[in-house]
Amino acid sequence: MSEYLMIKSLFDLTETIASRIFVGCNYPWEALGKIKNEILSIGATLSLDEYNKIGEDIWIAKSAKVAPTVSITGPAIIGKEAEIRHCAFIRGSAIIGEGTVVGNSTELKNVILFNKVQVPHYNYVGDSILGYKAHMGAGSITSNVKSDKSLVTVNAGELKIETGLKKFGAILGDYVEVGCNSVLNPGTVIGRNANIYPLSMVRGYVPEGSIYKKVGEVVVKL
Repeated sequence: MSEYLMIKSLFDLTETIASRIFVGCNYPWEALGKIKNEILSIGATLSLDEYNKIGEDIWIAKSAKVAPTVSITGPAIIGKEAEIRHCAFIRGSAIIGEGTVVGNSTELKNVILFNKVQVPHYNYVGDSILGYKAHMGAGSITSNVKSDKSLVTVNAGELKIETGLKKFGAILGDYVEVGCNSVLNPGTVIGRNANIYPLSMVRGYVPEGSIYKKVGEVVVKL
């Protein structure tokens, strides 16, 4: 089992309301299928002094700022001090952390965004987990289904891990920076504090503390 792909190597679990979803998991993508039920479980415990409950399964912190043009399908939790901007599209099964920014025309589906994540401009994030203070530049997206519709494999050098998932976008560790208009292909895992150059096409594992410049050119951050 590869330590660098494990939950403990990628995330500070104190920076999400959904930390218990990872109990019993070794790799973060193992939690993707549990997001919907976890939202319902967490939602039942939230204080109505701090959260408004919209419909049956949408909880929005009273301190969050949600534009009137936002579309939200439950189940979803929007955390304290989060900002959901004009025309964001939350398609369901979304846990949006405290202080997170979801920007104009950004689409989310089956995701966990840790606290203070920024997906602020024209992003698509599906079947993915973004760690504390991860940031996706304008136009960068996760691709969550392979073109041949086969199951997603995580590739890390010679190591190949079968996930058993048809839909799996990307895992971003804490403090990851993704440059504008980049595509994160299915099964991408980016280690903590890594940077992705703009206009990149990323597949597989990008090591912690590195800079991804292009395919075959990944350097250590100085």
